[in-house]
Amino acid sequence: MTSPNGTQAVDRAAQLLVHVVHCPEPVTFTELTAAIGLAKSTTSRLLMALERSGLVQRDTRGRFRPGEVFVSYAWRGGAEAGLITVAQPFLDRLGDTTGETINLGVASRGMVEQIAQVDSTYLIGGTNWVGLSVPLHCAALGKVLLAYGAAALPPGRLVRRTGRTITSRDALEADLAEVRRRGYAVTSEELEPGLVAVAAPVYRDGAAVVAALSVSGPATRLTRTRIPAIASLCMTEASALSAVLGYQPERARRPPQKEGAA
Repeated sequence: MTSPNGTQAVDRAAQLLVHVVHCPEPVTFTELTAAIGLAKSTTSRLLMALERSGLVQRDTRGRFRPGEVFVSYAWRGGAEAGLITVAQPFLDRLGDTTGETINLGVASRGMVEQIAQVDSTYLIGGTNWVGLSVPLHCAALGKVLLAYGAAALPPGRLVRRTGRTITSRDALEADLAEVRRRGYAVTSEELEPGLVAVAAPVYRDGAAVVAALSVSGPATRLTRTRIPAIASLCMTEASALSAVLGYQPERARRPPQKEGAA
């Protein structure tokens, strides 16, 4: 970053950053310029530098909010409530790309609870799932949590929600093995008639799966031929979110070194 006075440039950048962090809502470029009293060209240059460093980021409307450095630091405490804030940009981007309903789900008392949602752009398929808990075995989110050990099936028989719900534990285990093999789960009219969903795991540092990210919609849109492409988009955003949470795939795959190894 260059300016006639390097210290002055740092001070101005710090002012912008502090203003973004303390604003309860994302702030526009015009609001930042007015609040700090800088020229538009100076504000633009400093924001670009802050954005490159991950200290600020833009939402889908171009407004500025704290960047990945802040949300990653906040997540270190492990507070689940902070996961929604960290994940929101990834949910937004997946929703913009697919046009379908996007959900973030976590395990809760033997069920899967949807804690955040981006609504579908279509009239059909606009159910609000936030706060709802559904059985693990018949939801794509739940299958991911089961497959990667983030949840366990409660005792007793598996509830049949539709004629396509898997109710055999052996059949479910085979399905979960397939989830682990391909990296995503699929449910086709297993939770509700006409509802199809795909989901991918969200990891945090230490390679633990802490949540799942899903795309859902009616079977007329999420057809068998479209599912692989949708699943690929879902896995991409889930991986990007996992990286912000501190997950490093190459480190997770690396075998532990023996004592005395260099």
